[in-house]
Amino acid sequence: MKVAVIGSGGREHAISWALAKSDKVEQVICIPGNGGTATEAKCTNINPQDCEYAEGLTGIDAMVQVCAYEKVDFVVVGPEDPLALGISEQLWNCGIPVVGPKAKGAELEASKDVAKTFMQKYGVACAESKTFTDAKLAHEYVAQKGAPIVIKADGLAAGKGVVVALTEKDAQDAITSFMEDGKLGEAGKSLVIEEYLSGVEISILSAVSVAPNDKCGCTYGDNVTIVPFVTARDHKRLLDGAKGPNTGGMGAIAPVKDVTPEQLADFEKNILQPTLKGMIEEKMDYRGFIFFGLMLTKNGPKLLEYNVRLGDPETQAVLPLMDFDFADMCQAIINGTLKDFEFKWKEGFSCAPVAVSGGYPESYKKGFEISIDKDEVEKSNTKIFIAGGNIKDDKLVTSGGRVLAASSIGSTFEEAWENSYKALKAVSFTDMFYRKDIGLPGAAESL
Repeated sequence: MKVAVIGSGGREHAISWALAKSDKVEQVICIPGNGGTATEAKCTNINPQDCEYAEGLTGIDAMVQVCAYEKVDFVVVGPEDPLALGISEQLWNCGIPVVGPKAKGAELEASKDVAKTFMQKYGVACAESKTFTDAKLAHEYVAQKGAPIVIKADGLAAGKGVVVALTEKDAQDAITSFMEDGKLGEAGKSLVIEEYLSGVEISILSAVSVAPNDKCGCTYGDNVTIVPFVTARDHKRLLDGAKGPNTGGMGAIAPVKDVTPEQLADFEKNILQPTLKGMIEEKMDYRGFIFFGLMLTKNGPKLLEYNVRLGDPETQAVLPLMDFDFADMCQAIINGTLKDFEFKWKEGFSCAPVAVSGGYPESYKKGFEISIDKDEVEKSNTKIFIAGGNIKDDKLVTSGGRVLAASSIGSTFEEAWENSYKALKAVSFTDMFYRKDIGLPGAAESL
């Protein structure tokens, strides 16, 4: 079987690696891939810009052309942007199955207003919120509500569109920056202003198989389902102790020891099941992944946001714990047999701290050679997932802010943590930086 993965980050490296581990997969086409997938077993990077058969095509059109030309058996879409632009529709129209929702489902991430309307309509436990397209009214609302309060850009903003404002001034400044100064472009012209929730965050990545079983797209059978993976926790702040600016993620752990069975039951009843009901009622064709970003409050889990794909860097922590065939699961998502698929997870824990370029999340330099002592990494039972790295002149060099994750498994969390940090010491590049406390007490934001 030949499969394709859309994307170029650490998440896509982990997905490609997981697919390549399947005995049923002969080749993984990475579009465009990165320096990690370039050297991964069974993986082949293809940049559509370099393909004669994709000449004149750009964006998702070029990606679809590569998938069609390569005659792949199915596609896994990593990032949210192609999903929001309708790549799933295009691929299905070409007869190529896709792990990734069609555009209507992708709106749950592409528009925070759509997501909040959906949550409220179907009774999903979440924070109170209001949407604004007028800056003056947004300023007045914050003045009325006070702080702390959360300001969210309605559109996709590459993880930079959320401000947890601890003071009214911070909230007003965020409104000005997003709506009046245009810091986020179109994404910030509409804002969702949300109730501040106190607690700690967790991520629950999940597989979804929701599709009509008739030609008119109206009837849904009993095989529709959302299956949650093991719990995970991302660490968004740049510095130890959950300090400094927000980032795309400085590291993740899985599973999360402080999540109780009662909290998971609450999540199932008040968040997952209403979401599934809503997908059916809205007649979505949603075959892919959904990521529930949750706040564990004193009143139970509350949904902060939907992401319509796997999380990054949570994927780099969760996928190594799989004790099942990832390609088989993808096919179960596509063909509607996910409800009967047997999920098995390895005993133990995973820790995946992220190494970033100096200056990240602001400006940073690229092109520094990445040195990896493979023997030492192997001794520490660690997998290095490349995020911002490319091959140049036969060398692996930095090409982004988040450069790599060192993902380790251990029978205890302490073992996984020690292994991952041993591996990071075997990696070096100019101005390399990483947090030293991923997964430790006090490392997660406690708001």
